[in-house]
Formats: sequence, structure tokens, C-alpha cells
Amino acid sequence: MSVQNFIATIWSARLNENLRKALVYGNIVNTDYEGEIVGKGSTVKINSIGSINIGDYDKNTGIGDPQELDSYQTTLVIDQAKYFNFKVDDVDKAQMNVNLVDAAMQEAAYALADAMDQYIASLYTEVAPGNTIGSDESPIVPTKDNAYDYLVDLLVKLDEANVPKNGRFVVVPSWFAGLLKKDPRFTSKTDVLITGEIGMVDGATIYESNNVPNVGGQKYKIMAGYRGAIAFVRAINSIEAYRPEKSFADAVKGLALYGAKVIKPNAIAVMTCNRA
Repeated sequence: MSVQNFIATIWSARLNENLRKALVYGNIVNTDYEGEIVGKGSTVKINSIGSINIGDYDKNTGIGDPQELDSYQTTLVIDQAKYFNFKVDDVDKAQMNVNLVDAAMQEAAYALADAMDQYIASLYTEVAPGNTIGSDESPIVPTKDNAYDYLVDLLVKLDEANVPKNGRFVVVPSWFAGLLKKDPRFTSKTDVLITGEIGMVDGATIYESNNVPNVGGQKYKIMAGYRGAIAFVRAINSIEAYRPEKSFADAVKGLALYGAKVIKPNAIAVMTCNRA
């Protein structure tokens, strides 16, 4: 591949596609607010309105004055900037039958996806008080006999917060997924998707991810919620091919910008648990 033959728009589209396939947390968030990002530090304004009052109608007195709506605004900051920059030597390309640059681009996409996943997963700390089961001081230690029950209890937290049933999710680590698969109540999928979807519990889609946060190999933070709870904005800000001055090689560099925020803390619930 020569720099003259490089088509930036095609490569940029390919990178975005790979990111969507690789993400787990990134596929269970609200991306409605993605727009123009000019650089790190950009902000996205998210507007919300309060509840609507309901009154009793009287045909003699009619209805009251119209309610003035309460509104509030949340600011999502694009505070993450990650890059990749790799080269493939001309000699290496000549000796290999595979397209090394294309393979390296796919690896770069998965590496960026992994970084985004970990960033979104870290937002469990913004859970509303009372929407938790277990703690760092007293973590839950689930077994194959009660792991399913604990997830039901976690989803009840969402029920009590009036979280919509549609689009609910729970992300569990691999060892917890193994416990669920030993329970006949668990509705598992015969084909595990690359997005990490493994089955259903009480109407919620269960995802398996190695990016579930933990401290020192324990105190795993299992997050439940629904798609509208977390806003996520990303963009591939730049991607370029070039010939390094001191090498006989093709090089590609790219910059990804992103940010995320819990916009509905009551719409997520977190369980802290240890592996038995």
C-alpha cells in the first residue's frame, strides 16, 4: 500500500465498524447525543424536563393555569483522547502474504474499543444511593444456586425506581456467567454474540465482559441498567497514512475522542461481589 493509494474515508468507516463489533458497554449506552466534536474538552449539552402534574377536571371551574415546566441541563465533557500510531516495514510486507496494515488496523480498533469499554464501566460509581447490593466491606459471594436470584434482586432495584423494562441489561464477569449457566432457570443463548450477549434474566439481557471493574481481583462491580441511563459520545477525530522519514515503511495514525456520563443515576444498580 502506498500513501498515494490511501483513501481516508474508507479506512475511517472500517475502523468505526470494528469498534461497534468489539464493544460491550459501548453497545448498552445512549448514543443519541453524538454530534460534532472539535477536540478534547468539547462539551455536549443534554436537556431534560421535569414531571408533568395531573389535576382533577371540574366542568364548572374548568382547568387551572398551564404548568410551567421545570428543566435542567447536564453537561457531558469529551475528556478522553486516545491515539494509535503504527508502521509496517516494506520488507515485512514483501515477506508476508497477509495485509499487515489491514490486520493492524483491526487490532487498533479492538484496542480502542477496550479502552472505551473500561471507561464506561468505571461509571458505576455514579449509581444512586440505595441502588446497590453488597459493598466493598461486605461483598456478596454468589454460588451456582443463588447467582440467578441475586440478579433478580438487582433488577428489582430498577423496578422500584420506575426504570423502563425495555432495553435493560446486566454486565457480569466470566466467572459469574459460568454460575448462571449451571442454573436451569437461566435462558441462555446457543450462539454467544461477539458483543458479549449470553442470555436473559427477568427480561434483562445479560452480557459477559472481562472489563467488569474489580479491585485486586475481587469486589467485582456488576452493573444493571437500561440503555437510556448512560450517555456516550465518541468520534474518530483524525486518521492519516504517512511514510515515516527515517523508515522504509507505511504508517497509520489515528485519534479517537470520547466521553460518557450517567444522566439517570436512579436507572442503574450495582452489585459488589467476590468470587467464591
